[in-house]
Amino acid sequence: MADRIFSFGAKPVSRLATVASLRSAKGRHGAFAQVTADTSEEAAAAEMAGIEMITCRAANVRHVRQGSEAVFVTAALGFAEAITDDEILRAAFGALTDGADAVITGRRLDIVSLLASEDIPVMGHLGFVPRKSTWVGKVRGVGRSVDEAEQLFHRFRRLEEAGAFAVEAELVAAPLMAEITARSDLVTVSLGSGPAAEVQFLFTSDICGDGDFRPRHARAYGDLERLRRQIADERVSALKSFREDVAAANFPDINETINVDETLIHELLKRIAPSP
Repeated sequence: MADRIFSFGAKPVSRLATVASLRSAKGRHGAFAQVTADTSEEAAAAEMAGIEMITCRAANVRHVRQGSEAVFVTAALGFAEAITDDEILRAAFGALTDGADAVITGRRLDIVSLLASEDIPVMGHLGFVPRKSTWVGKVRGVGRSVDEAEQLFHRFRRLEEAGAFAVEAELVAAPLMAEITARSDLVTVSLGSGPAAEVQFLFTSDICGDGDFRPRHARAYGDLERLRRQIADERVSALKSFREDVAAANFPDINETINVDETLIHELLKRIAPSP
């Protein structure tokens, strides 16, 4: 059931999730589901499927809101689009005004505090952070050594102290994730970090089987890649048939041309014929 609130744009709206409902679900693993969306079509599909939460690029919040007014939208603040404190605040308030309910950032903790001090719901990003993967050297799980597990635990604590309400935990070892989330008030969003989280998160492209590569942590429930290949093959076949018909003078035929009475042509020829 959707809750009635006011958006950050001061518009009365109904949301399938709110910061309050997410927090009240603490300890209820899998209470919510989150997917990616950057178009109105993807957002509409998510809502129709019963998905409560969407994450999207900040620049695409308006498109997402055109597809769904009900889902909880978290806007990702890009690294390059907003760099200074003022730019980050402007980008965050812009996304919220466009219809976002929260923002997510992987920036330093004082940025989290800056946003939180304005009562902006902030989600952090811990564990494996793809943009920062050069520091760990490859795509891999996080928390497989005692030292790394302890470091991650303290990062969760510092993120919470900075004012974040939630954290996307990516590729964290599942038993470690269970222990950390039980000791944190942060709403946990698991992306490949096991079942012990309030929110389970997968990319829409992975869920729908859209692409050749599929991460180990993802499960495909569809096969859009097969359909895309079928569309590509059908496109080539249609174009080839068109070219063959042109070469064989089979296109256009009488049904694909505009005709007039022959008397019109005779009259035209008389008018344009050169004088004797």
